[in-house]
Amino acid sequence: MSWSTPHAGWKSWWLVSFLGVLACARNVPEAVRGGEGAVVVLQGARLIDGNGGPPIEDATLVIEGETLRAVGPSAEVTVPSGAQVLDVKGRSVFPGLVADHSHLGVVEGTKSGSGHFTRENVLRQARQYEVYGVTTVMSLGFNTELFPKLQEELNAGAPKGADILGADRGLGVPDGAPPVGVGADQLYRPRTVEEARAAVRESASRRPALLKIWVDDFHHSVPVKMLPEVQAAIIDEAHRQGLRVAAHVYYLDDAKRLVREGVDVLAHGIRDRPVDDELVREMKARGTWYVPTLGLDETFYIYAEAPEWMRTPFFQHAVQPELAAQFADPAWRAKALGDAKALAQNRASVAMNLRNVKALHDAGVSIGFGTDSGANPLRIPGFAEHRELELMVHAGLTPLEALRHATRDAAALLKLDDRGTLVAGKRADFVLVEGNPAADVLDTRRIVGVWHRGQRVSGGVEDLTP
Repeated sequence: MSWSTPHAGWKSWWLVSFLGVLACARNVPEAVRGGEGAVVVLQGARLIDGNGGPPIEDATLVIEGETLRAVGPSAEVTVPSGAQVLDVKGRSVFPGLVADHSHLGVVEGTKSGSGHFTRENVLRQARQYEVYGVTTVMSLGFNTELFPKLQEELNAGAPKGADILGADRGLGVPDGAPPVGVGADQLYRPRTVEEARAAVRESASRRPALLKIWVDDFHHSVPVKMLPEVQAAIIDEAHRQGLRVAAHVYYLDDAKRLVREGVDVLAHGIRDRPVDDELVREMKARGTWYVPTLGLDETFYIYAEAPEWMRTPFFQHAVQPELAAQFADPAWRAKALGDAKALAQNRASVAMNLRNVKALHDAGVSIGFGTDSGANPLRIPGFAEHRELELMVHAGLTPLEALRHATRDAAALLKLDDRGTLVAGKRADFVLVEGNPAADVLDTRRIVGVWHRGQRVSGGVEDLTP
């Protein structure tokens, strides 16, 4: 993965970051970095276990193979004889992030659509997620027949990259949502109830983790929405086939109807109006999940505003050269900020999304974690997830609450009970950082190392530099 930046000070930023990572790497024996079969111990860490409680300030993690053999206060954990011990005092550890709503193989550089679901591109994106501490990714639609083979390889640990799950192609609307030019083998667009049920059965034969439907009209930019009877048929047939359904939504009224019809996941935040007590009651009674994707609408304007964090290596390493050049183009920035109506609409959507996730969190609705990263070039894999954590805190959640939704709860949404928290018996998927993310959520970006299936797979975002 290559990267570039439009900013003159990038060399000094990169040098400071690189030297810091290099110094950390020198303190990690080669066997500790991923020696297969060795028992590895991280000692003295500040442990954020993913359950939402206060951190353990001096904790020890014992890793054997892919599994956490023991986790707890250092005074209570016995270090096995002959183990490789890594002193990580002053650093923090939290579970690998779990992305419930992303897309693989849709974008390349500044382009999106068909032709990008290639082995090379999907593996590049999966590796980028992993290096940024996102160790499990749900690709929520647009997946081709190549997906199962890549899933098998990545989930077995070779090549390096996040574990991936998929929602097969997904089901949209003829002449409507989603307004993307993906291939015919990446999306169903059923016109009738019968076509919808047939598409669901065909998808079910490939055993996806979820199904995806697109129901809204993208700010009235497409002429038709999915017919209610088609929505209902998809949900009913999916449940008959043992599959759950996630829905792309925007409007409160659509969300209410979908929840009543039994949809399992609202895959975006509600952004037109405040959520109300009726929706809260229905979602809690039915166990419906909510994935807010807070950063989605922000991406339409935030890069044109050139915030300070765009000058950090943490951001720059996630950006492909063509996209970095676009961000540097004054004409592109002027155009992105030039439509006053669209800008106001997107800002209002972000504000409403923040308000609604706080209300649903406070009400006890089940909340997952996702960003729609990879759906278009502006939703940048890996970085988007850390920005989402920051926005959850802006919404009024504590850093620990945001991390709980992004780890334990996100794994629960996907019915993955082997990850998401750092407790004995779970998989050793975790991120080691400088600082204390429980106090400052931005410290999740100070990555020293990523462990995936018990192996140290990355020393930080500089691993994406060729």
